Formats: sequence, structure tokens, C-alpha cells
Amino acid sequence: MRRPSLVGVLLSAPAIVATVPGHQRIFVVSTTDDEVALRGVRGDLSRDPIVLTAPTADAERVVRSLAAPPRVEVLLAPVSYPRSDRGHQLDELVRRHALPDRFRDVVVVTDPATATLLLRVLAPDQLPTGGAVTVVGLARGDRPVAVRRAVASGLALGVATTLVPPPLPVLASPGLVALAGLGLLLVVPLRHLGRELLLIAGIAVAVAFLLVAGSARFPGGW
Repeated sequence: MRRPSLVGVLLSAPAIVATVPGHQRIFVVSTTDDEVALRGVRGDLSRDPIVLTAPTADAERVVRSLAAPPRVEVLLAPVSYPRSDRGHQLDELVRRHALPDRFRDVVVVTDPATATLLLRVLAPDQLPTGGAVTVVGLARGDRPVAVRRAVASGLALGVATTLVPPPLPVLASPGLVALAGLGLLLVVPLRHLGRELLLIAGIAVAVAFLLVAGSARFPGGW
């Protein structure tokens, strides 16, 4: 038996899912949903979502309304007598598509029975959501820091800081970058940028110190 997760408790409604950081959104859309519900999903999706669809005419209608390129999956097709492990197969299918890019929304378009079976395994402890579309979340970490970009930017900033006129403090520019990074740490969706700016500032300080230490500006320029 799968252990209950905190995801289902936190993500009990689409409005909550949309505001809880650190989770990848999974939209489970029924082939019986009307155009009003589909327009709401289309407006709420992030850029370039992953759309998994059953190979049926009803699913094709839904995908056209979502205006997103689909990935047809035979496993999502309705069956009269599902196997005992069908729910786990559906769960594995969704996770296989979701895990390679944890920062893209995933849309699953299938019949109501298959959707219910999927949700029982994907989010077994989630409360029913309001409306025609169910939204669940898969836990993920924060966005990774672009280390190579940070190193290159830090080197460039470190060199640039040594070129400022003598009346200005050498560490003024890295200090401003560090302050900006600290500010972004308070904005949850932008924490990865905050960490990147702090890394840039740290590298810039080290580079500036090495350059100034070997120049005529040391120690008076500090």
C-alpha cells in the first residue's frame, strides 16, 4: 500500500495547486468536459505543456480546444475490463512523461473511468476538486542554478569591478548584485535566480580581490 503524501492534503483544489510552489501540476481532463471548462484549462496552462491523450474522437475534440500538440497514448484508451494493475500502469505513464522536465504542466485527456482510476493511484489521498477538471501536484525541488552562466557572469563582473574609477568602492557592484540576490530569495518562484546572483557576487568578489591584490590599488583602493 502506498503511503499517504502531503501533496494531496495541500493540493485540495485547483486554486491551491496554482499557488503552492515546488509542485508540478497535473491536469486530468475528462473527454466529457464542456468548452467552458476547457477554456479555463487552456488559460491556466503554462507555456509548452505536455498533453497526453487517449486515441479517441472525444479526446481529439478536447485536444483541439486546448490548442496544444498531443502525445497519443494507447494506454489511456477506455477499456471494458481493466486489469488489476491498470491504475499503476497509468501512474507510471504519467510520471514517465512528467519527470524529464519537472517545470512543465502535464495534461491527461481520457475518459471519466480511466481518469478516476488514474487519480486513485496518482493522488490517492487528495480531496475532490471543484469543477470539471481535477488538478494534482507532484512534488519537485526548486529550479537548479545555472552554474556555468553564474561562473561566466561572476568572472566578467569581477574584472569589470576592477575597472571602476578609484573614488568608487571596488565591491560596490558585487554588493548590489548580492543585495538583489538576497531580495529574490524571498520570492519563492525566483529563488533559483537569487541563488544565482549570490553565486555571481561571490565569484566577482574573489576575482576582484585577486586582481586588485596584484595591482597598485591594493591596499589603498579598498
